[in-house]
Amino acid sequence: MKKKKNQKAVFFIVFALIIAFAYTAVFGLDTQYGDIVTTRINGVDDIRLGIDIQGGVDVTFNPAGDYDATEQQLDAATAVIKNRLNSLNINDYEVYSDDKSDRIIVRFPWQAGETDFDPENAVKELGETAELTFRYGSDYETDPETNDVIPTGDIILNGSDVKSAQPGSQYNDTTGAYEYVVQLQLNDTSTDGESGKDKFASATAELAGSSTPISIWMDNTMISSPTVSTAITDGQAVISGDFTYESAKSLADKINSGALPFKMETSSFKTMDPTMGRGSLDAMILAGFIAFGFIAVYMIVLYRLPGFVAVIALIGQVAGTLAAISGWFGFMDSSTLTIPGIAGIILAVGMGVDANIITGERIKEELNSGKSLDSALKIAYKRAFSAIFDGNITVVFVAIILMGAFGVPSSPFAKLLHVFFMAFGATTEGVIYSFGYTLLVGIILNFIMGVFASKLMVTSLAKFNCFKNKKLYGGAVK
Repeated sequence: MKKKKNQKAVFFIVFALIIAFAYTAVFGLDTQYGDIVTTRINGVDDIRLGIDIQGGVDVTFNPAGDYDATEQQLDAATAVIKNRLNSLNINDYEVYSDDKSDRIIVRFPWQAGETDFDPENAVKELGETAELTFRYGSDYETDPETNDVIPTGDIILNGSDVKSAQPGSQYNDTTGAYEYVVQLQLNDTSTDGESGKDKFASATAELAGSSTPISIWMDNTMISSPTVSTAITDGQAVISGDFTYESAKSLADKINSGALPFKMETSSFKTMDPTMGRGSLDAMILAGFIAFGFIAVYMIVLYRLPGFVAVIALIGQVAGTLAAISGWFGFMDSSTLTIPGIAGIILAVGMGVDANIITGERIKEELNSGKSLDSALKIAYKRAFSAIFDGNITVVFVAIILMGAFGVPSSPFAKLLHVFFMAFGATTEGVIYSFGYTLLVGIILNFIMGVFASKLMVTSLAKFNCFKNKKLYGGAVK
């Protein structure tokens, strides 16, 4: 009897979790202390919307001074800017070079909550050269004309010697507290002599125990100049300094995207209106509610109780997709919601509806063949899963290929598929990546919500005497 009661409670637990999750995914969670408001959980208001929905920034870069960039250098700079935009999870952008006019044109969307967004500063960071160097000592000279700082120490490492960079934290013995740092993984192979790992090992062995530091520079700004106590031979290096998590991540992203081949300056800057008009988002939201309402009525009328549960699962699926885009999950960064991204959500919802239809029809078949309610539900979910899995797994493969082919090169799927796409170079077309991202997230949530959670809720409701009538599950009354 106790086990049966526990099974009855499953529906209410799953239902409450889905509704609570959907609420926080839509509205987020903020805490306030005095006048300071802190966002604990991101909601839909924190989602960065694409240029086509919200508008953004249009900026033109030119080589600084009288520098005459080659077509190859402009192409390289274009690739670096694309990588930087993708590392900021900006999936909707336009970047192209005009070698005849010696310029690069960039368009990208406003940041979510744009009241505090400084587009000019964002543009400045986007166009920074970001040349990383490790040097012997910390000596420098000052240009008498420009007053710019020029490091003079011999270079130990540069950006090409770094395999990957990521923000992290480490304990500081001096302050007695943890601090944010940038962790570097150095290359262990090289095509032009020593690898980054070997060069760093030789330099640290030479300077170990001496008073000569290894200074770390980003362009002409010295970030830190630590002394070396022991040789470092494992290919790991750390950049320390007065970092916040955001500044450490920003620096890591710039290192990963590579340095621009020349210094750039902004020749024009303007804001852009949405390409689809300011009312397009409201129209899409209204259309979405209307479409979801028709789907809910259709599922409930045709499949009754399993259809009602399917609607709850679809709410969880849509909420989960929005949560993945907004950065609700701590292990996932936020993304940009674009028109192609919305198309991915719609397609995934369609797959979710299809999965519930397959299950509902299986339940009907098993009940009409004379099986008991419990047996019919058990067999129906088991048989339906294979058809759902086959239909969804192919879409998963397509989404992964899209994300691998058109995502930032440092992403997991790009690394996984590098052997297939390396001949095409760095391809970071964010609009296509956005479609693949929302499609993949939606399909994964379809398995979680549309299959697993739906099964838990339906089998739980079947334990109540008032829900044992086969007619409630689409079966014929006998």
